Formats: sequence, C-alpha cells, structure tokens
Amino acid sequence: MSDPVTTPEPAKQQKIDTSVPHSARIWNYWLGGKDNYPVDEAAGDAYTEVFPGIVTIARSSRAFLRRNIAYLVSEAGIRQFLDVGTGLPTAQNTHEVAQGLAPEARIVYVDNDPMVLAHARALLYSTDEGATAYIDANVTDPEHILEVAAETLDFGRPTALILSNILGHVADCDQARSIVTRLMEALPSGSYLSINDGSRGIDPVFEQAQDAYNNSGAVPYNLRSIDEITAFFDGLELVEPGVVSVTEWRPEPGSGVPEVIAEHGGLARKP
Repeated sequence: MSDPVTTPEPAKQQKIDTSVPHSARIWNYWLGGKDNYPVDEAAGDAYTEVFPGIVTIARSSRAFLRRNIAYLVSEAGIRQFLDVGTGLPTAQNTHEVAQGLAPEARIVYVDNDPMVLAHARALLYSTDEGATAYIDANVTDPEHILEVAAETLDFGRPTALILSNILGHVADCDQARSIVTRLMEALPSGSYLSINDGSRGIDPVFEQAQDAYNNSGAVPYNLRSIDEITAFFDGLELVEPGVVSVTEWRPEPGSGVPEVIAEHGGLARKP
C-alpha cells in the first residue's frame, strides 16, 4: 500500500461537537465501531430500544454496498468511484473492496463530518497502482465536489457514483433529485449510480423510531417511499433486480431467503 494521495490538512479540520449525537457516529456505533462518543451511544441505545432492527438495517446496508462494488468492478468493469457521504471508516470500505479486486481502482470519498475528516487517513490507504482522495464537502454542493474530484478521477471514463444513506439528509426530495441529476450529468455513458436509503411503508416501528430521533435535536434523516427512492434512477438503466430491499439485491449464494427490511436501494447504468 502507498501513502495517501490527498491528506486533509489538520488546520482545516473543524471542531468535533461531542454534546450532540451525530448520525455518522451513531451508525458507526451500530456497526460495532469505536469512533463515537457517549452521547452517540445513548442516542443509538434509545433508538434500538424502540426499534432493535436498526442494527440489521445498518449492517445490511453495508453488505449491499459491498456487493454493489464487487459487481461494478468484476462485472461492469468500473475502475473509478465517487463515494459521497462515506461516513466513518469501517471494515471493507469502498477502496478496500474495489482495489482488492482491481488494484488500479481510483476512489474519491466525500463527507463534511469533522470526525470523518479526522479519520480520513484510514480512507486514503491506497494500492500503488490506484489512488484515493478525500474531499471535505457537503452533498448539497455538487459543483465543488465535481471540481475537486476531477483532480483524482477522469470524468471522461465511466465512474460509479455512490450515495449510501446520504440523500435522507436532504429534506427536500426535489433538491435531492437535483443533486443526483447534477452529479450524474458530469459522468459519461457507461457510468453507474448506486443509492440506498431508509424507506417508509415497510415498518411502522422503524418510522416511529426515526421520527423520534429527528425530533431529538440531532441532525435529521428523512425516510422516503420506495417510489421516491426509485425516482432517483429516472433516465438510467436499472441493474436487475431493480430497486428492492437491500437484502434482496443479489444476495450471496447460500444465504437463504432474505428478510425484507426498510432499507431500499439499487444500481443503474447511464446509457
């Protein structure tokens, strides 16, 4: 492995607020990580008391992303990834999965959480043949994301855009669709879009727990209907089986009949 391509400067790192729970740190807690604080553990525990299934959702979401990346590299031939809203480093991050299959893969991570920035070195550990970079930016600023990502990625070549559990942080659905559209406009034919997000209409207990979380003062996350999630892929060619519960998207052979959970996603190709 080589040194990082782009290392965030310490002077640019924002102060980490440990007094308010943060979704990336709570998600890390549910995944069994250690990059969280007591306030995040308390919020995560309060959530699981109402809806224990959130741990399954968190881990199934990660497994869905891993299977997406494996498909993109092994079957679609993709070697460039733009992972927006990456969250805190955990096991089998995008670059680890992609470069494990294709060492020449290039990955750009994007997040605006100061704690993710503080741990960005773990996301920048690249093979010699490939490259990784980290951008401190908000999903609501696609122009900036594209400008800086172009320093590492060649947008003349097919690229996979990954939006995993990030669009729910954009309250307005039209704005979220506009962000997806703008990012995909910059990518050439043969590129792919991977999205997964929490969904409404499947589990009322999940919706109750999420509504309570959103009213707690933490940064809200908005669940969307399956139709709303599917609409993000308008104009693209969905890879089978389409937009489904993440557990149903090309499950590992021998894993049994997947449980339908309130987290839906899909993968689609730009024609």
